[in-house]
Amino acid sequence: MKNIIDIAKKLNINEDELILYGNDKAKIKEDFILQHSNNKKGKLVLVTAITPTKAGEGKTATTIGLVDGLNKIGRKAMACLREPSLGPVFGLKGGAVGGGKETIEPQEDINLHFTGDLHALTSSIDLISAIIDNHIFMGNELKINPDKILWKRSLDINDRTLRNIRIGIGDKNGVERNDSFCITVASELMAILCLAKDKNDFKTRLENIIVAYNFNDEPVYLKDLKISNAIMKLMKYALLPNLVQTCNENPVLVHGGPFANIAHGCNSLIATNLALNISPLVVTEAGFASDLGAEKFLDIKCRVGDFSPDVIVLVATIRALKMHGGVDFDSLGKENVEALEIGTANLKQHVENLKLYGVPVVIAINHFATDHQSEIDFLKQWCIKNTYQYSFLDSFIKGADGAVDLASKVCEMLDTKKPNFRFLYELNQSIEDKVSTICHKIYHCRNINYTSQAFEKIKEIEKLNKTNLPICIAKTQNSFSDNKNLLNAPRDFDVTVRDVSLSNGAGFIVVYLGNILTMPGLPKIPNAVLMEDEND
Repeated sequence: MKNIIDIAKKLNINEDELILYGNDKAKIKEDFILQHSNNKKGKLVLVTAITPTKAGEGKTATTIGLVDGLNKIGRKAMACLREPSLGPVFGLKGGAVGGGKETIEPQEDINLHFTGDLHALTSSIDLISAIIDNHIFMGNELKINPDKILWKRSLDINDRTLRNIRIGIGDKNGVERNDSFCITVASELMAILCLAKDKNDFKTRLENIIVAYNFNDEPVYLKDLKISNAIMKLMKYALLPNLVQTCNENPVLVHGGPFANIAHGCNSLIATNLALNISPLVVTEAGFASDLGAEKFLDIKCRVGDFSPDVIVLVATIRALKMHGGVDFDSLGKENVEALEIGTANLKQHVENLKLYGVPVVIAINHFATDHQSEIDFLKQWCIKNTYQYSFLDSFIKGADGAVDLASKVCEMLDTKKPNFRFLYELNQSIEDKVSTICHKIYHCRNINYTSQAFEKIKEIEKLNKTNLPICIAKTQNSFSDNKNLLNAPRDFDVTVRDVSLSNGAGFIVVYLGNILTMPGLPKIPNAVLMEDEND
């Protein structure tokens, strides 16, 4: 790795404009960010993926590879990525720093404590909970109804035992009530960090969080608790983007990390805006598949940030497409063009969905050693037949050299294709109409069923005159539907809106489809156990 000061110089950032965390990572000071906040000249490339499978797609590695490939062919570029959560690091998925010869460094630091952003968020979230319960215990001047507290405690570790708990048990331990934890990256505060334009906007959004309702069914806002400045002190450095580098010594901003299946799944707006001001090309990613992360990036983040992508890269693998075609994980190494052909329905639906936004799309096919030539030939011909732009890439094993073709295809699109960006829905539509648009146009469902609880929550939002907000759908990442077992591109299925909640500070309405959890659990053998055999 190069010294991070040298990486900063590539972006014309001087040493005195950095807060150094050793020689390999740094935060960028607020003064520099403010000086480069109103002149977005860079072009934006969004990386998303097909519906994820156990076979893996390599979206982050592709993002990193594309940045290295662009720089390799002489097009100055940088990346904007999300910070990893400790939940998947110690759980099932593992880290989020790429792989092979396309990583961001220092890998282990980024995957674990990094610069402390996630710790600051967790502490801020739990401070709010502690203040709420203490306020009630000390006389409850705000008349908070303990049965209508909306704010959840958080932990950045998967722990299913904390989904539903009883607190305040025993004498002088506070008011006894039911409570629950969410994982830090699913909290509204994480969403606010990633949608705030600057420090002042963050504070305004923070104060507008509805933490509870009082006994008159009136909302209690965080500003009523009078702890905004305390939280701002905790979040002082967490609001600043983190600068690191790819293993090929190209700059990367890593900042914020909401999950896309239960939050909006995008890195911070502060980082993306800064990148667009200081780099001619910016590559960013949206979490999980395009029906989750990309849809939220395009319909939520782009509205708030007042920008849109110039090109979208859709990542797929032959292995994953074969799984969507019915092949089990242990048989993916066997040649099976028939299953691949069936699985292309998933890829096609993602491409056609993205075209609704008026942005050019290129398919990036991550090459694996187990791919058979007959399968490669079929997929190439399938893309040509459907007039889809595509590129096979080998950056995982070849580094920047393996991403040159993708980089060239992206540049060709940037130079010749003019996007005609449009949102999927208008904000002045009703909540039900916006949900219907997403569910029918993106998921391709048949019917949408609402629970009585969901209808009641919608009525509450209507009473507050807060319907004029974008929709953030929380659902399984493993299917276009709300049933994780419906693979490929299902049709004629129903979805169930189980619950609806207002994230007033973040500025969106969360719609929960099916049985989606805001606190994941650990697998039978967590990654934390698998680390036992490591030497260091």
